[in-house]
Amino acid sequence: MPAPIELLRVPVNGIEVNVAVSGAGAGTRPALLLMHGFPHTWQLWTAVIGPLSEHYQVIAPDLRGLGATTRAADGYDAENLATDAEALLAALNIDSAAVVGIDAGTPPAFLLAMRRPDLVRQLVLMEALLGRLPGAEDFLSGGAPWWFGFHAVPGLAETVLTGHEPEYVDWFLAAGTQGRGIPADVRDAFVAAYTGTESLRCAFEHYRAMPTTARQIEAATAGGRLTVPTLAIGAQPVGPALYHQLRPIADDVTGRDIAECGHIIPLDRPEALLALLTEFLL
Repeated sequence: MPAPIELLRVPVNGIEVNVAVSGAGAGTRPALLLMHGFPHTWQLWTAVIGPLSEHYQVIAPDLRGLGATTRAADGYDAENLATDAEALLAALNIDSAAVVGIDAGTPPAFLLAMRRPDLVRQLVLMEALLGRLPGAEDFLSGGAPWWFGFHAVPGLAETVLTGHEPEYVDWFLAAGTQGRGIPADVRDAFVAAYTGTESLRCAFEHYRAMPTTARQIEAATAGGRLTVPTLAIGAQPVGPALYHQLRPIADDVTGRDIAECGHIIPLDRPEALLALLTEFLL
């Protein structure tokens, strides 16, 4: 039977992280850390937490500034987000975890594995790019997605979008599921989480930190390799670009694409994702 989900508030790295935890306590089952992206909260994982909790202690935080986690003034670069995750695992007395990151959760998951291969036993990265690493040229041939530039201008997007948050979030949810949409309760939770000028500002700070994150990724890969066994999962639109970035810098990386799947893999094709995670993690 799937375990119940417990919501905790955990002080780490100068903020309070809202985190959903399901499965047995630390030390009784392997830990599995799930890191979401934009415009999501921990509820991105609701379709897979139950089955995963039968085998793992599942830990699904709201990232810095998002969901019910502290609306921090700064610290949105991937190195600091990795520190948030590392401190969260320490606070939960976890000394080994598989880590899964999608979208904005991918760069911090990657840097955490680069920095702490003793802590991250396996790594799954999905539907994102790792800074300016080679391999994504085909994906970027027409330029970066339009919203990257819009979100990156300090103060602009939150001013324009305040009062129109449902329409904006709904566009990403429709695009990320190829028009199929997501359950109404999860959609409503996402809209609530990204409503208000300050909530929007924090979301867009993740984009405004991308140049810093790109430099951090370049520095990490210039000085070392990814030694943790890694699975790169692509769908639409990123596809195999992330795998192509990882292949030259990783000792053990496998690439898989999910057909007929939008960007929001855990809600669009949860069964396919569970099959890949089960095959890789067990």
